[in-house]
Amino acid sequence: MGLSGARARSWVAVTKVAQRRHLVDSTGESPSPEPATRRAALYVHWPYCQKRCSYCNFNKYIARGSPEEAALRSCLVTEARTLLRLSGVRRIESVFFGGGTPSLASPHTVAAVLEAVAQAAYLPADSEVTLEANPTSAPGPRLAAFGAAGVNRLSIGLQSLDDTELQLLGRTHSASDALQTLAEARRLFPGRVSVDLMLGLPAQKVQQGILPAPDPELAAEMYQEGRTVLREAGFRQYEVSNFARNGALSTHNWTYWQCGQYLGIGPGAHGRFVPQGVEDHPREARIQTLEPDHWMKEVKLFGHGTRKRVPLSKLELLEECVAQGLRTDVGITHQHWQQFEPQLSLWDVFGASTEVNDLLEQGLLLLDHRGLRCSWEGLAVLDSLLLTLLLRLQEVWQQRTPVPGGWSAVPVSQDKARQT
Repeated sequence: MGLSGARARSWVAVTKVAQRRHLVDSTGESPSPEPATRRAALYVHWPYCQKRCSYCNFNKYIARGSPEEAALRSCLVTEARTLLRLSGVRRIESVFFGGGTPSLASPHTVAAVLEAVAQAAYLPADSEVTLEANPTSAPGPRLAAFGAAGVNRLSIGLQSLDDTELQLLGRTHSASDALQTLAEARRLFPGRVSVDLMLGLPAQKVQQGILPAPDPELAAEMYQEGRTVLREAGFRQYEVSNFARNGALSTHNWTYWQCGQYLGIGPGAHGRFVPQGVEDHPREARIQTLEPDHWMKEVKLFGHGTRKRVPLSKLELLEECVAQGLRTDVGITHQHWQQFEPQLSLWDVFGASTEVNDLLEQGLLLLDHRGLRCSWEGLAVLDSLLLTLLLRLQEVWQQRTPVPGGWSAVPVSQDKARQT
C-alpha cells in the first residue's frame, strides 16, 4: 500500500532529522567522559492510549486528535531543553519513549525530541533509543518510520499469546496480531526487541471491570517455571522480571537499577538528578504534573511542568541503592556502593547483622569480595529480603559515630560474613 504525499514528505523529513544527528556525532572525536552528575538517561512520557486497559495503572488518557499532538510535541521539546539546562547534564546515555502508548505518536514527534536533545547535550549516535509499541498501533511501515526517526530498540506490549487472556485484559490485539508485529519488529530491529508478558492472570471472567487477584501460589509457581524455561533457552535473568539473550539487556532500565541519574519529561514523568548551580545540593526526586492539559500550560509558562521536587537524604539514596541494585543479578558491588557511601562499607553495614547472616546461611544472599547480591533462589523472594536489609541499614545509620570528614560505624572483619 502506497503512502500519501503528505505522509511520505513527513517521513522523509523525519529521516533527514535523524541523519543530521548521526552526521553531527561523526564529525569529531567523542567528548571526554563526563562526571556522574553530568550524565543521565532520558524518559519521555507519551500519555495517550486508544483505550484504557483494565489492569493498567499508568498515567494515561484517551487522545483527542492530531492538533493535540503538535502542542504536546512542542512542550516535550521545551521541557527537554529546560531540564537539560537545570540539571547541567551534558551527555544523554539512553532515551526511552514510554506511556501510554507512544507508538500512537507520529515519528515526527520522536525525531523532534531526539533532535532537541542532541542540540542541547551530547547524544551518541549509538545510544539506546527505545519505543514502547502495541501491536494494533505498530504496523510494519510505521515501525520502519520510527526507525528512521532514530528509534533503535522496540519494547512490544504482547502481554499474552492467548486470545481469551487478551480479552480478559481488555487488549485490542489478538495473538495473531502480536506474532505478526513481533516478526516485523525482529526484521527491522534485529537483536533489539523486547516483549512484555504477564503471568499469574486469573482464569475467571472480569466482573464489574475489576480483575480478581491471582492465586499467589500459582503465580509463584508460574514465575519459577518461566525462569527455568528461559534459563535453559539461554536467557540471562539480569533483573527480577527481565531476561535477555546475547547481551541484549536494556541499558536504559539498567540506569534505574544502578541508581543513575535520569530526566523525566512529559505528563506524570519521574526523574532523579542533582540540580546545577547549587553547591553540595542533594539529588532530587522530581514528578511532572499528571494531567496533559495542565502540564502543557505549565510548560508554556515556566518551561517545564515539574509539580513536585523532593531532596533525597543520604539515607534515602542508600535505601534506593539497596532496593534497586539487588533487583539485578550483579547486585551491589563494593565499588558501586562506595560511589554513594565512601565511609561505611557493605561489610560495615551488613556483615555483623545476625538477621542478614541468617539469610547468608540460607543461601538467599551472598556477601563476598564482589559485593552484596541475591542468589538465584533469593532473587525470587527479594521483597522479603529487602525488609531485613533496609531495617539493618537504618539501624546502622542511626548508630553511626562522627569521624573526621564523615561518619563511620564499627568496622566488621570480612571473615565474619559468608564469602563464596
